[in-house]
Amino acid sequence: MSLRPFFSSSSKVWDSIEWVFGIEECGYAGWEISADGNYRLDNAENVARIRDVLESTTLGVSVHAPYSDLNLASLNYPIYRESIRQLSRCVEVAAEFTDRVTIHPGYLSPAAKLVPEHVWDLHKSALAEIGATAQDSGVLVTLENMPDIPNFFCRLPDELFGMVDGIDGVGVTLDVGHAHTMGMVDAFLLRIGEVDHVHIHDNDGTSDAHLALGDGTIDWPRVGSRITESYSGICVIEGRNLKEAEKSLEEFRKWFS
Repeated sequence: MSLRPFFSSSSKVWDSIEWVFGIEECGYAGWEISADGNYRLDNAENVARIRDVLESTTLGVSVHAPYSDLNLASLNYPIYRESIRQLSRCVEVAAEFTDRVTIHPGYLSPAAKLVPEHVWDLHKSALAEIGATAQDSGVLVTLENMPDIPNFFCRLPDELFGMVDGIDGVGVTLDVGHAHTMGMVDAFLLRIGEVDHVHIHDNDGTSDAHLALGDGTIDWPRVGSRITESYSGICVIEGRNLKEAEKSLEEFRKWFS
């Protein structure tokens, strides 16, 4: 199987864009844009800067949609609608650069916990609407599994795959680091053949630390072997800085080839 290593850093969203040139210098094939801060795609100046940088590199692109203060499971209707609007708009603009956009699932408020089945249906309806936009734009939206943070949907495999089941235009992002905080790496890997996009980073199993590969406790030889058996495509290393990006890419080349 052929895996293309991309790099992404949510800690860089307020930095000047020049740091992106370092992704190619490290040896990565692409950049996953964290579409927040200076990289929000609903801002024409941001998009122009991104376009200019990409025209000066050979980097491929994927996009991680914004998630701050958005909630596809909100019972507050204006927030629910605004969450759908922002994610749909991100998908539309991202289509200039990529055919993959990762989104986060919503989370249960105290009120939502009282009507979980209703909120599940609301969430699936939101995904159907975003998925329709994705299809019209030639993009696949991929819903990401969450780390061990209470009240979020999609921390478990059955919940993640069940949430996207039957929704056109929406697939799955497997985040190995998130799965590790849940003790669910093997459970998710059992369904790697159903995965459309992959995020990798390390941690010690207790928090979503986004460490360089090899600096936590994930069994990368085992994970790499399982992923490369059944998945081909983009594999996004999510990190904090370019120094760690270099280390992670060295480890990636050992276990994902």
